[in-house]
Amino acid sequence: MRDVGLAEELAQDALVAALERWPETGIPDKPGAWLMATAKHRAIDLLRRSKRLERKHEQLGRELETQQEIAMSDLDGALDDDIGDDLLRLMFIACHPVLSTEARVALTLRLLGGLTTDEIARAFLVGEATVAQRIVRAKRTLSEARVPFEVPRGDELAARLSSVLEVIYLIFNEGYAATAGDDWMRPALCEDALRLGRILAELAPQEPEVHGLVALMEIQASRSGARTGPAGEPVLLFDQDRARWDRILIRRGLAALGRAEQLGGALGPYALQAAIAACHARARTPDETDWARIAALYDALAQIAPSPVVGLNRAVAVSMAFGPAAGLELVDALTSEPSLRAYHLLPTVRGDLLAKLGRLGEARAEFERAASLTRNARERELLLERAAACVRGAVPD
Repeated sequence: MRDVGLAEELAQDALVAALERWPETGIPDKPGAWLMATAKHRAIDLLRRSKRLERKHEQLGRELETQQEIAMSDLDGALDDDIGDDLLRLMFIACHPVLSTEARVALTLRLLGGLTTDEIARAFLVGEATVAQRIVRAKRTLSEARVPFEVPRGDELAARLSSVLEVIYLIFNEGYAATAGDDWMRPALCEDALRLGRILAELAPQEPEVHGLVALMEIQASRSGARTGPAGEPVLLFDQDRARWDRILIRRGLAALGRAEQLGGALGPYALQAAIAACHARARTPDETDWARIAALYDALAQIAPSPVVGLNRAVAVSMAFGPAAGLELVDALTSEPSLRAYHLLPTVRGDLLAKLGRLGEARAEFERAASLTRNARERELLLERAAACVRGAVPD
């Protein structure tokens, strides 16, 4: 059919029907099959009223006749397979590389996350009209490019899967550490990304990196309750009350990491990052963290997915494993990197290492520079507090 707008309308109609009927009749044993069947019935009604789609209607009629031959015991399972296939196709369409990153994120949240245009706009602190335009343009681009409603195969699958994973993780990261605004976190976005990741893991169980991404998000999300204080202020990793970490999410994350490892082959970028997160999750106290292993994992990550940000994270791990001077040497080598010129975490890390070395005047300047670069109000307050601590002669935590 290749009509993303119509697919969205059918999905929304099915959800509305569920909200109206399920409170009275109860949730069916197979809600996915119920939604799919409802959407199909709606599609049949639309097709019957449209002369333009008469041939499609005939084809669907033949498919329905064939389906009637399926034994009733197998029908629910068949419908579940259908909805699974359709969800997977929608993921690959919404995250198609022909779209800009912003359009992919907006369309994914609209089609698969169930968010309204206004909710997406508020989540990313942009105007509702901007998000609406992105979605409209995305649908038009997909239509003009005649993107097929199918899951890619062969070499194309790996490239397209990478795009899907990237979009899901972008959504998660925006919720985990908001780039702008007054809130340090937006938990609803983390939940949306986790839900999409879990669905994808069910639909693509043989893809190690899918499980790696789910593992990474589960473990990171486990810290959410400890990452903010009573007034919503950020609480850094070393200051967090680890008793508030969600052990259920940690277990789920470790299990997903185990599945990625069991599928064999070298770990990909997401699985390696999940292995790093697992080192933190397994440590009962900050002092028990295996920083040497984390540094080694970052070495492996830098080999397969080199980037200045990976290099900065590796420098932090090296500083924890082998001392702040060793870490500062690596950070200083990154100060001329153009892509990090406006990245507030570079002066943040540098300020932290300088403070640990007792160079408080230089550290204060770095924290103040980082505060001027961040667009998140909560983070700016924290960085200015750390700068003030340097003035008082105290090494900030």
